[in-house]
Amino acid sequence: MNLLKQWGFTPDSWKGQRGEYWVLAQLALLVVFALVPVYPSAARELVPLTVQYGLRGVASAIALLALVLLGKGLIDLGPSLTPLPYPRDDGELVQTGVYGLVRHSLYSGLILGTFALSLGRLSLSHLAVNLALLAVLNAKASQEEVWLQARYPDYSDYRQRVKKLIPWVY
Repeated sequence: MNLLKQWGFTPDSWKGQRGEYWVLAQLALLVVFALVPVYPSAARELVPLTVQYGLRGVASAIALLALVLLGKGLIDLGPSLTPLPYPRDDGELVQTGVYGLVRHSLYSGLILGTFALSLGRLSLSHLAVNLALLAVLNAKASQEEVWLQARYPDYSDYRQRVKKLIPWVY
């Protein structure tokens, strides 16, 4: 319970003032991703086995990047970590480490990790959930950036230098 309090949850949290509903949406989509059955593309049988292995290799590389973003993001955030998009009262703006590569490293790791699993399984159902997760985390990050901009005056410069969710792309 103390950890939830440290992260910014309060008895009034479920009024949604700190983005609690974004956290619920994110968790719901991750549960759906874990439970949805594999729905392979009909074209899967037409894809040569060597191409399927190649796609699994690409998926493995993306999964490794996702693990680095998640792991290093957790370490780099340190005591500023919170699942809420609202910044912690005692938090600091982290712009170094993996956050010099992408502004929302943890969201990136989740998006790329679920994409890697979808690609590795060649599952259209998982890809659909991955796209929904991308939409939710992009919206959550946008709300978070409004609050970060209000809290940290140098956030605008950081935003210009570093991509939002997908390293080198977006």
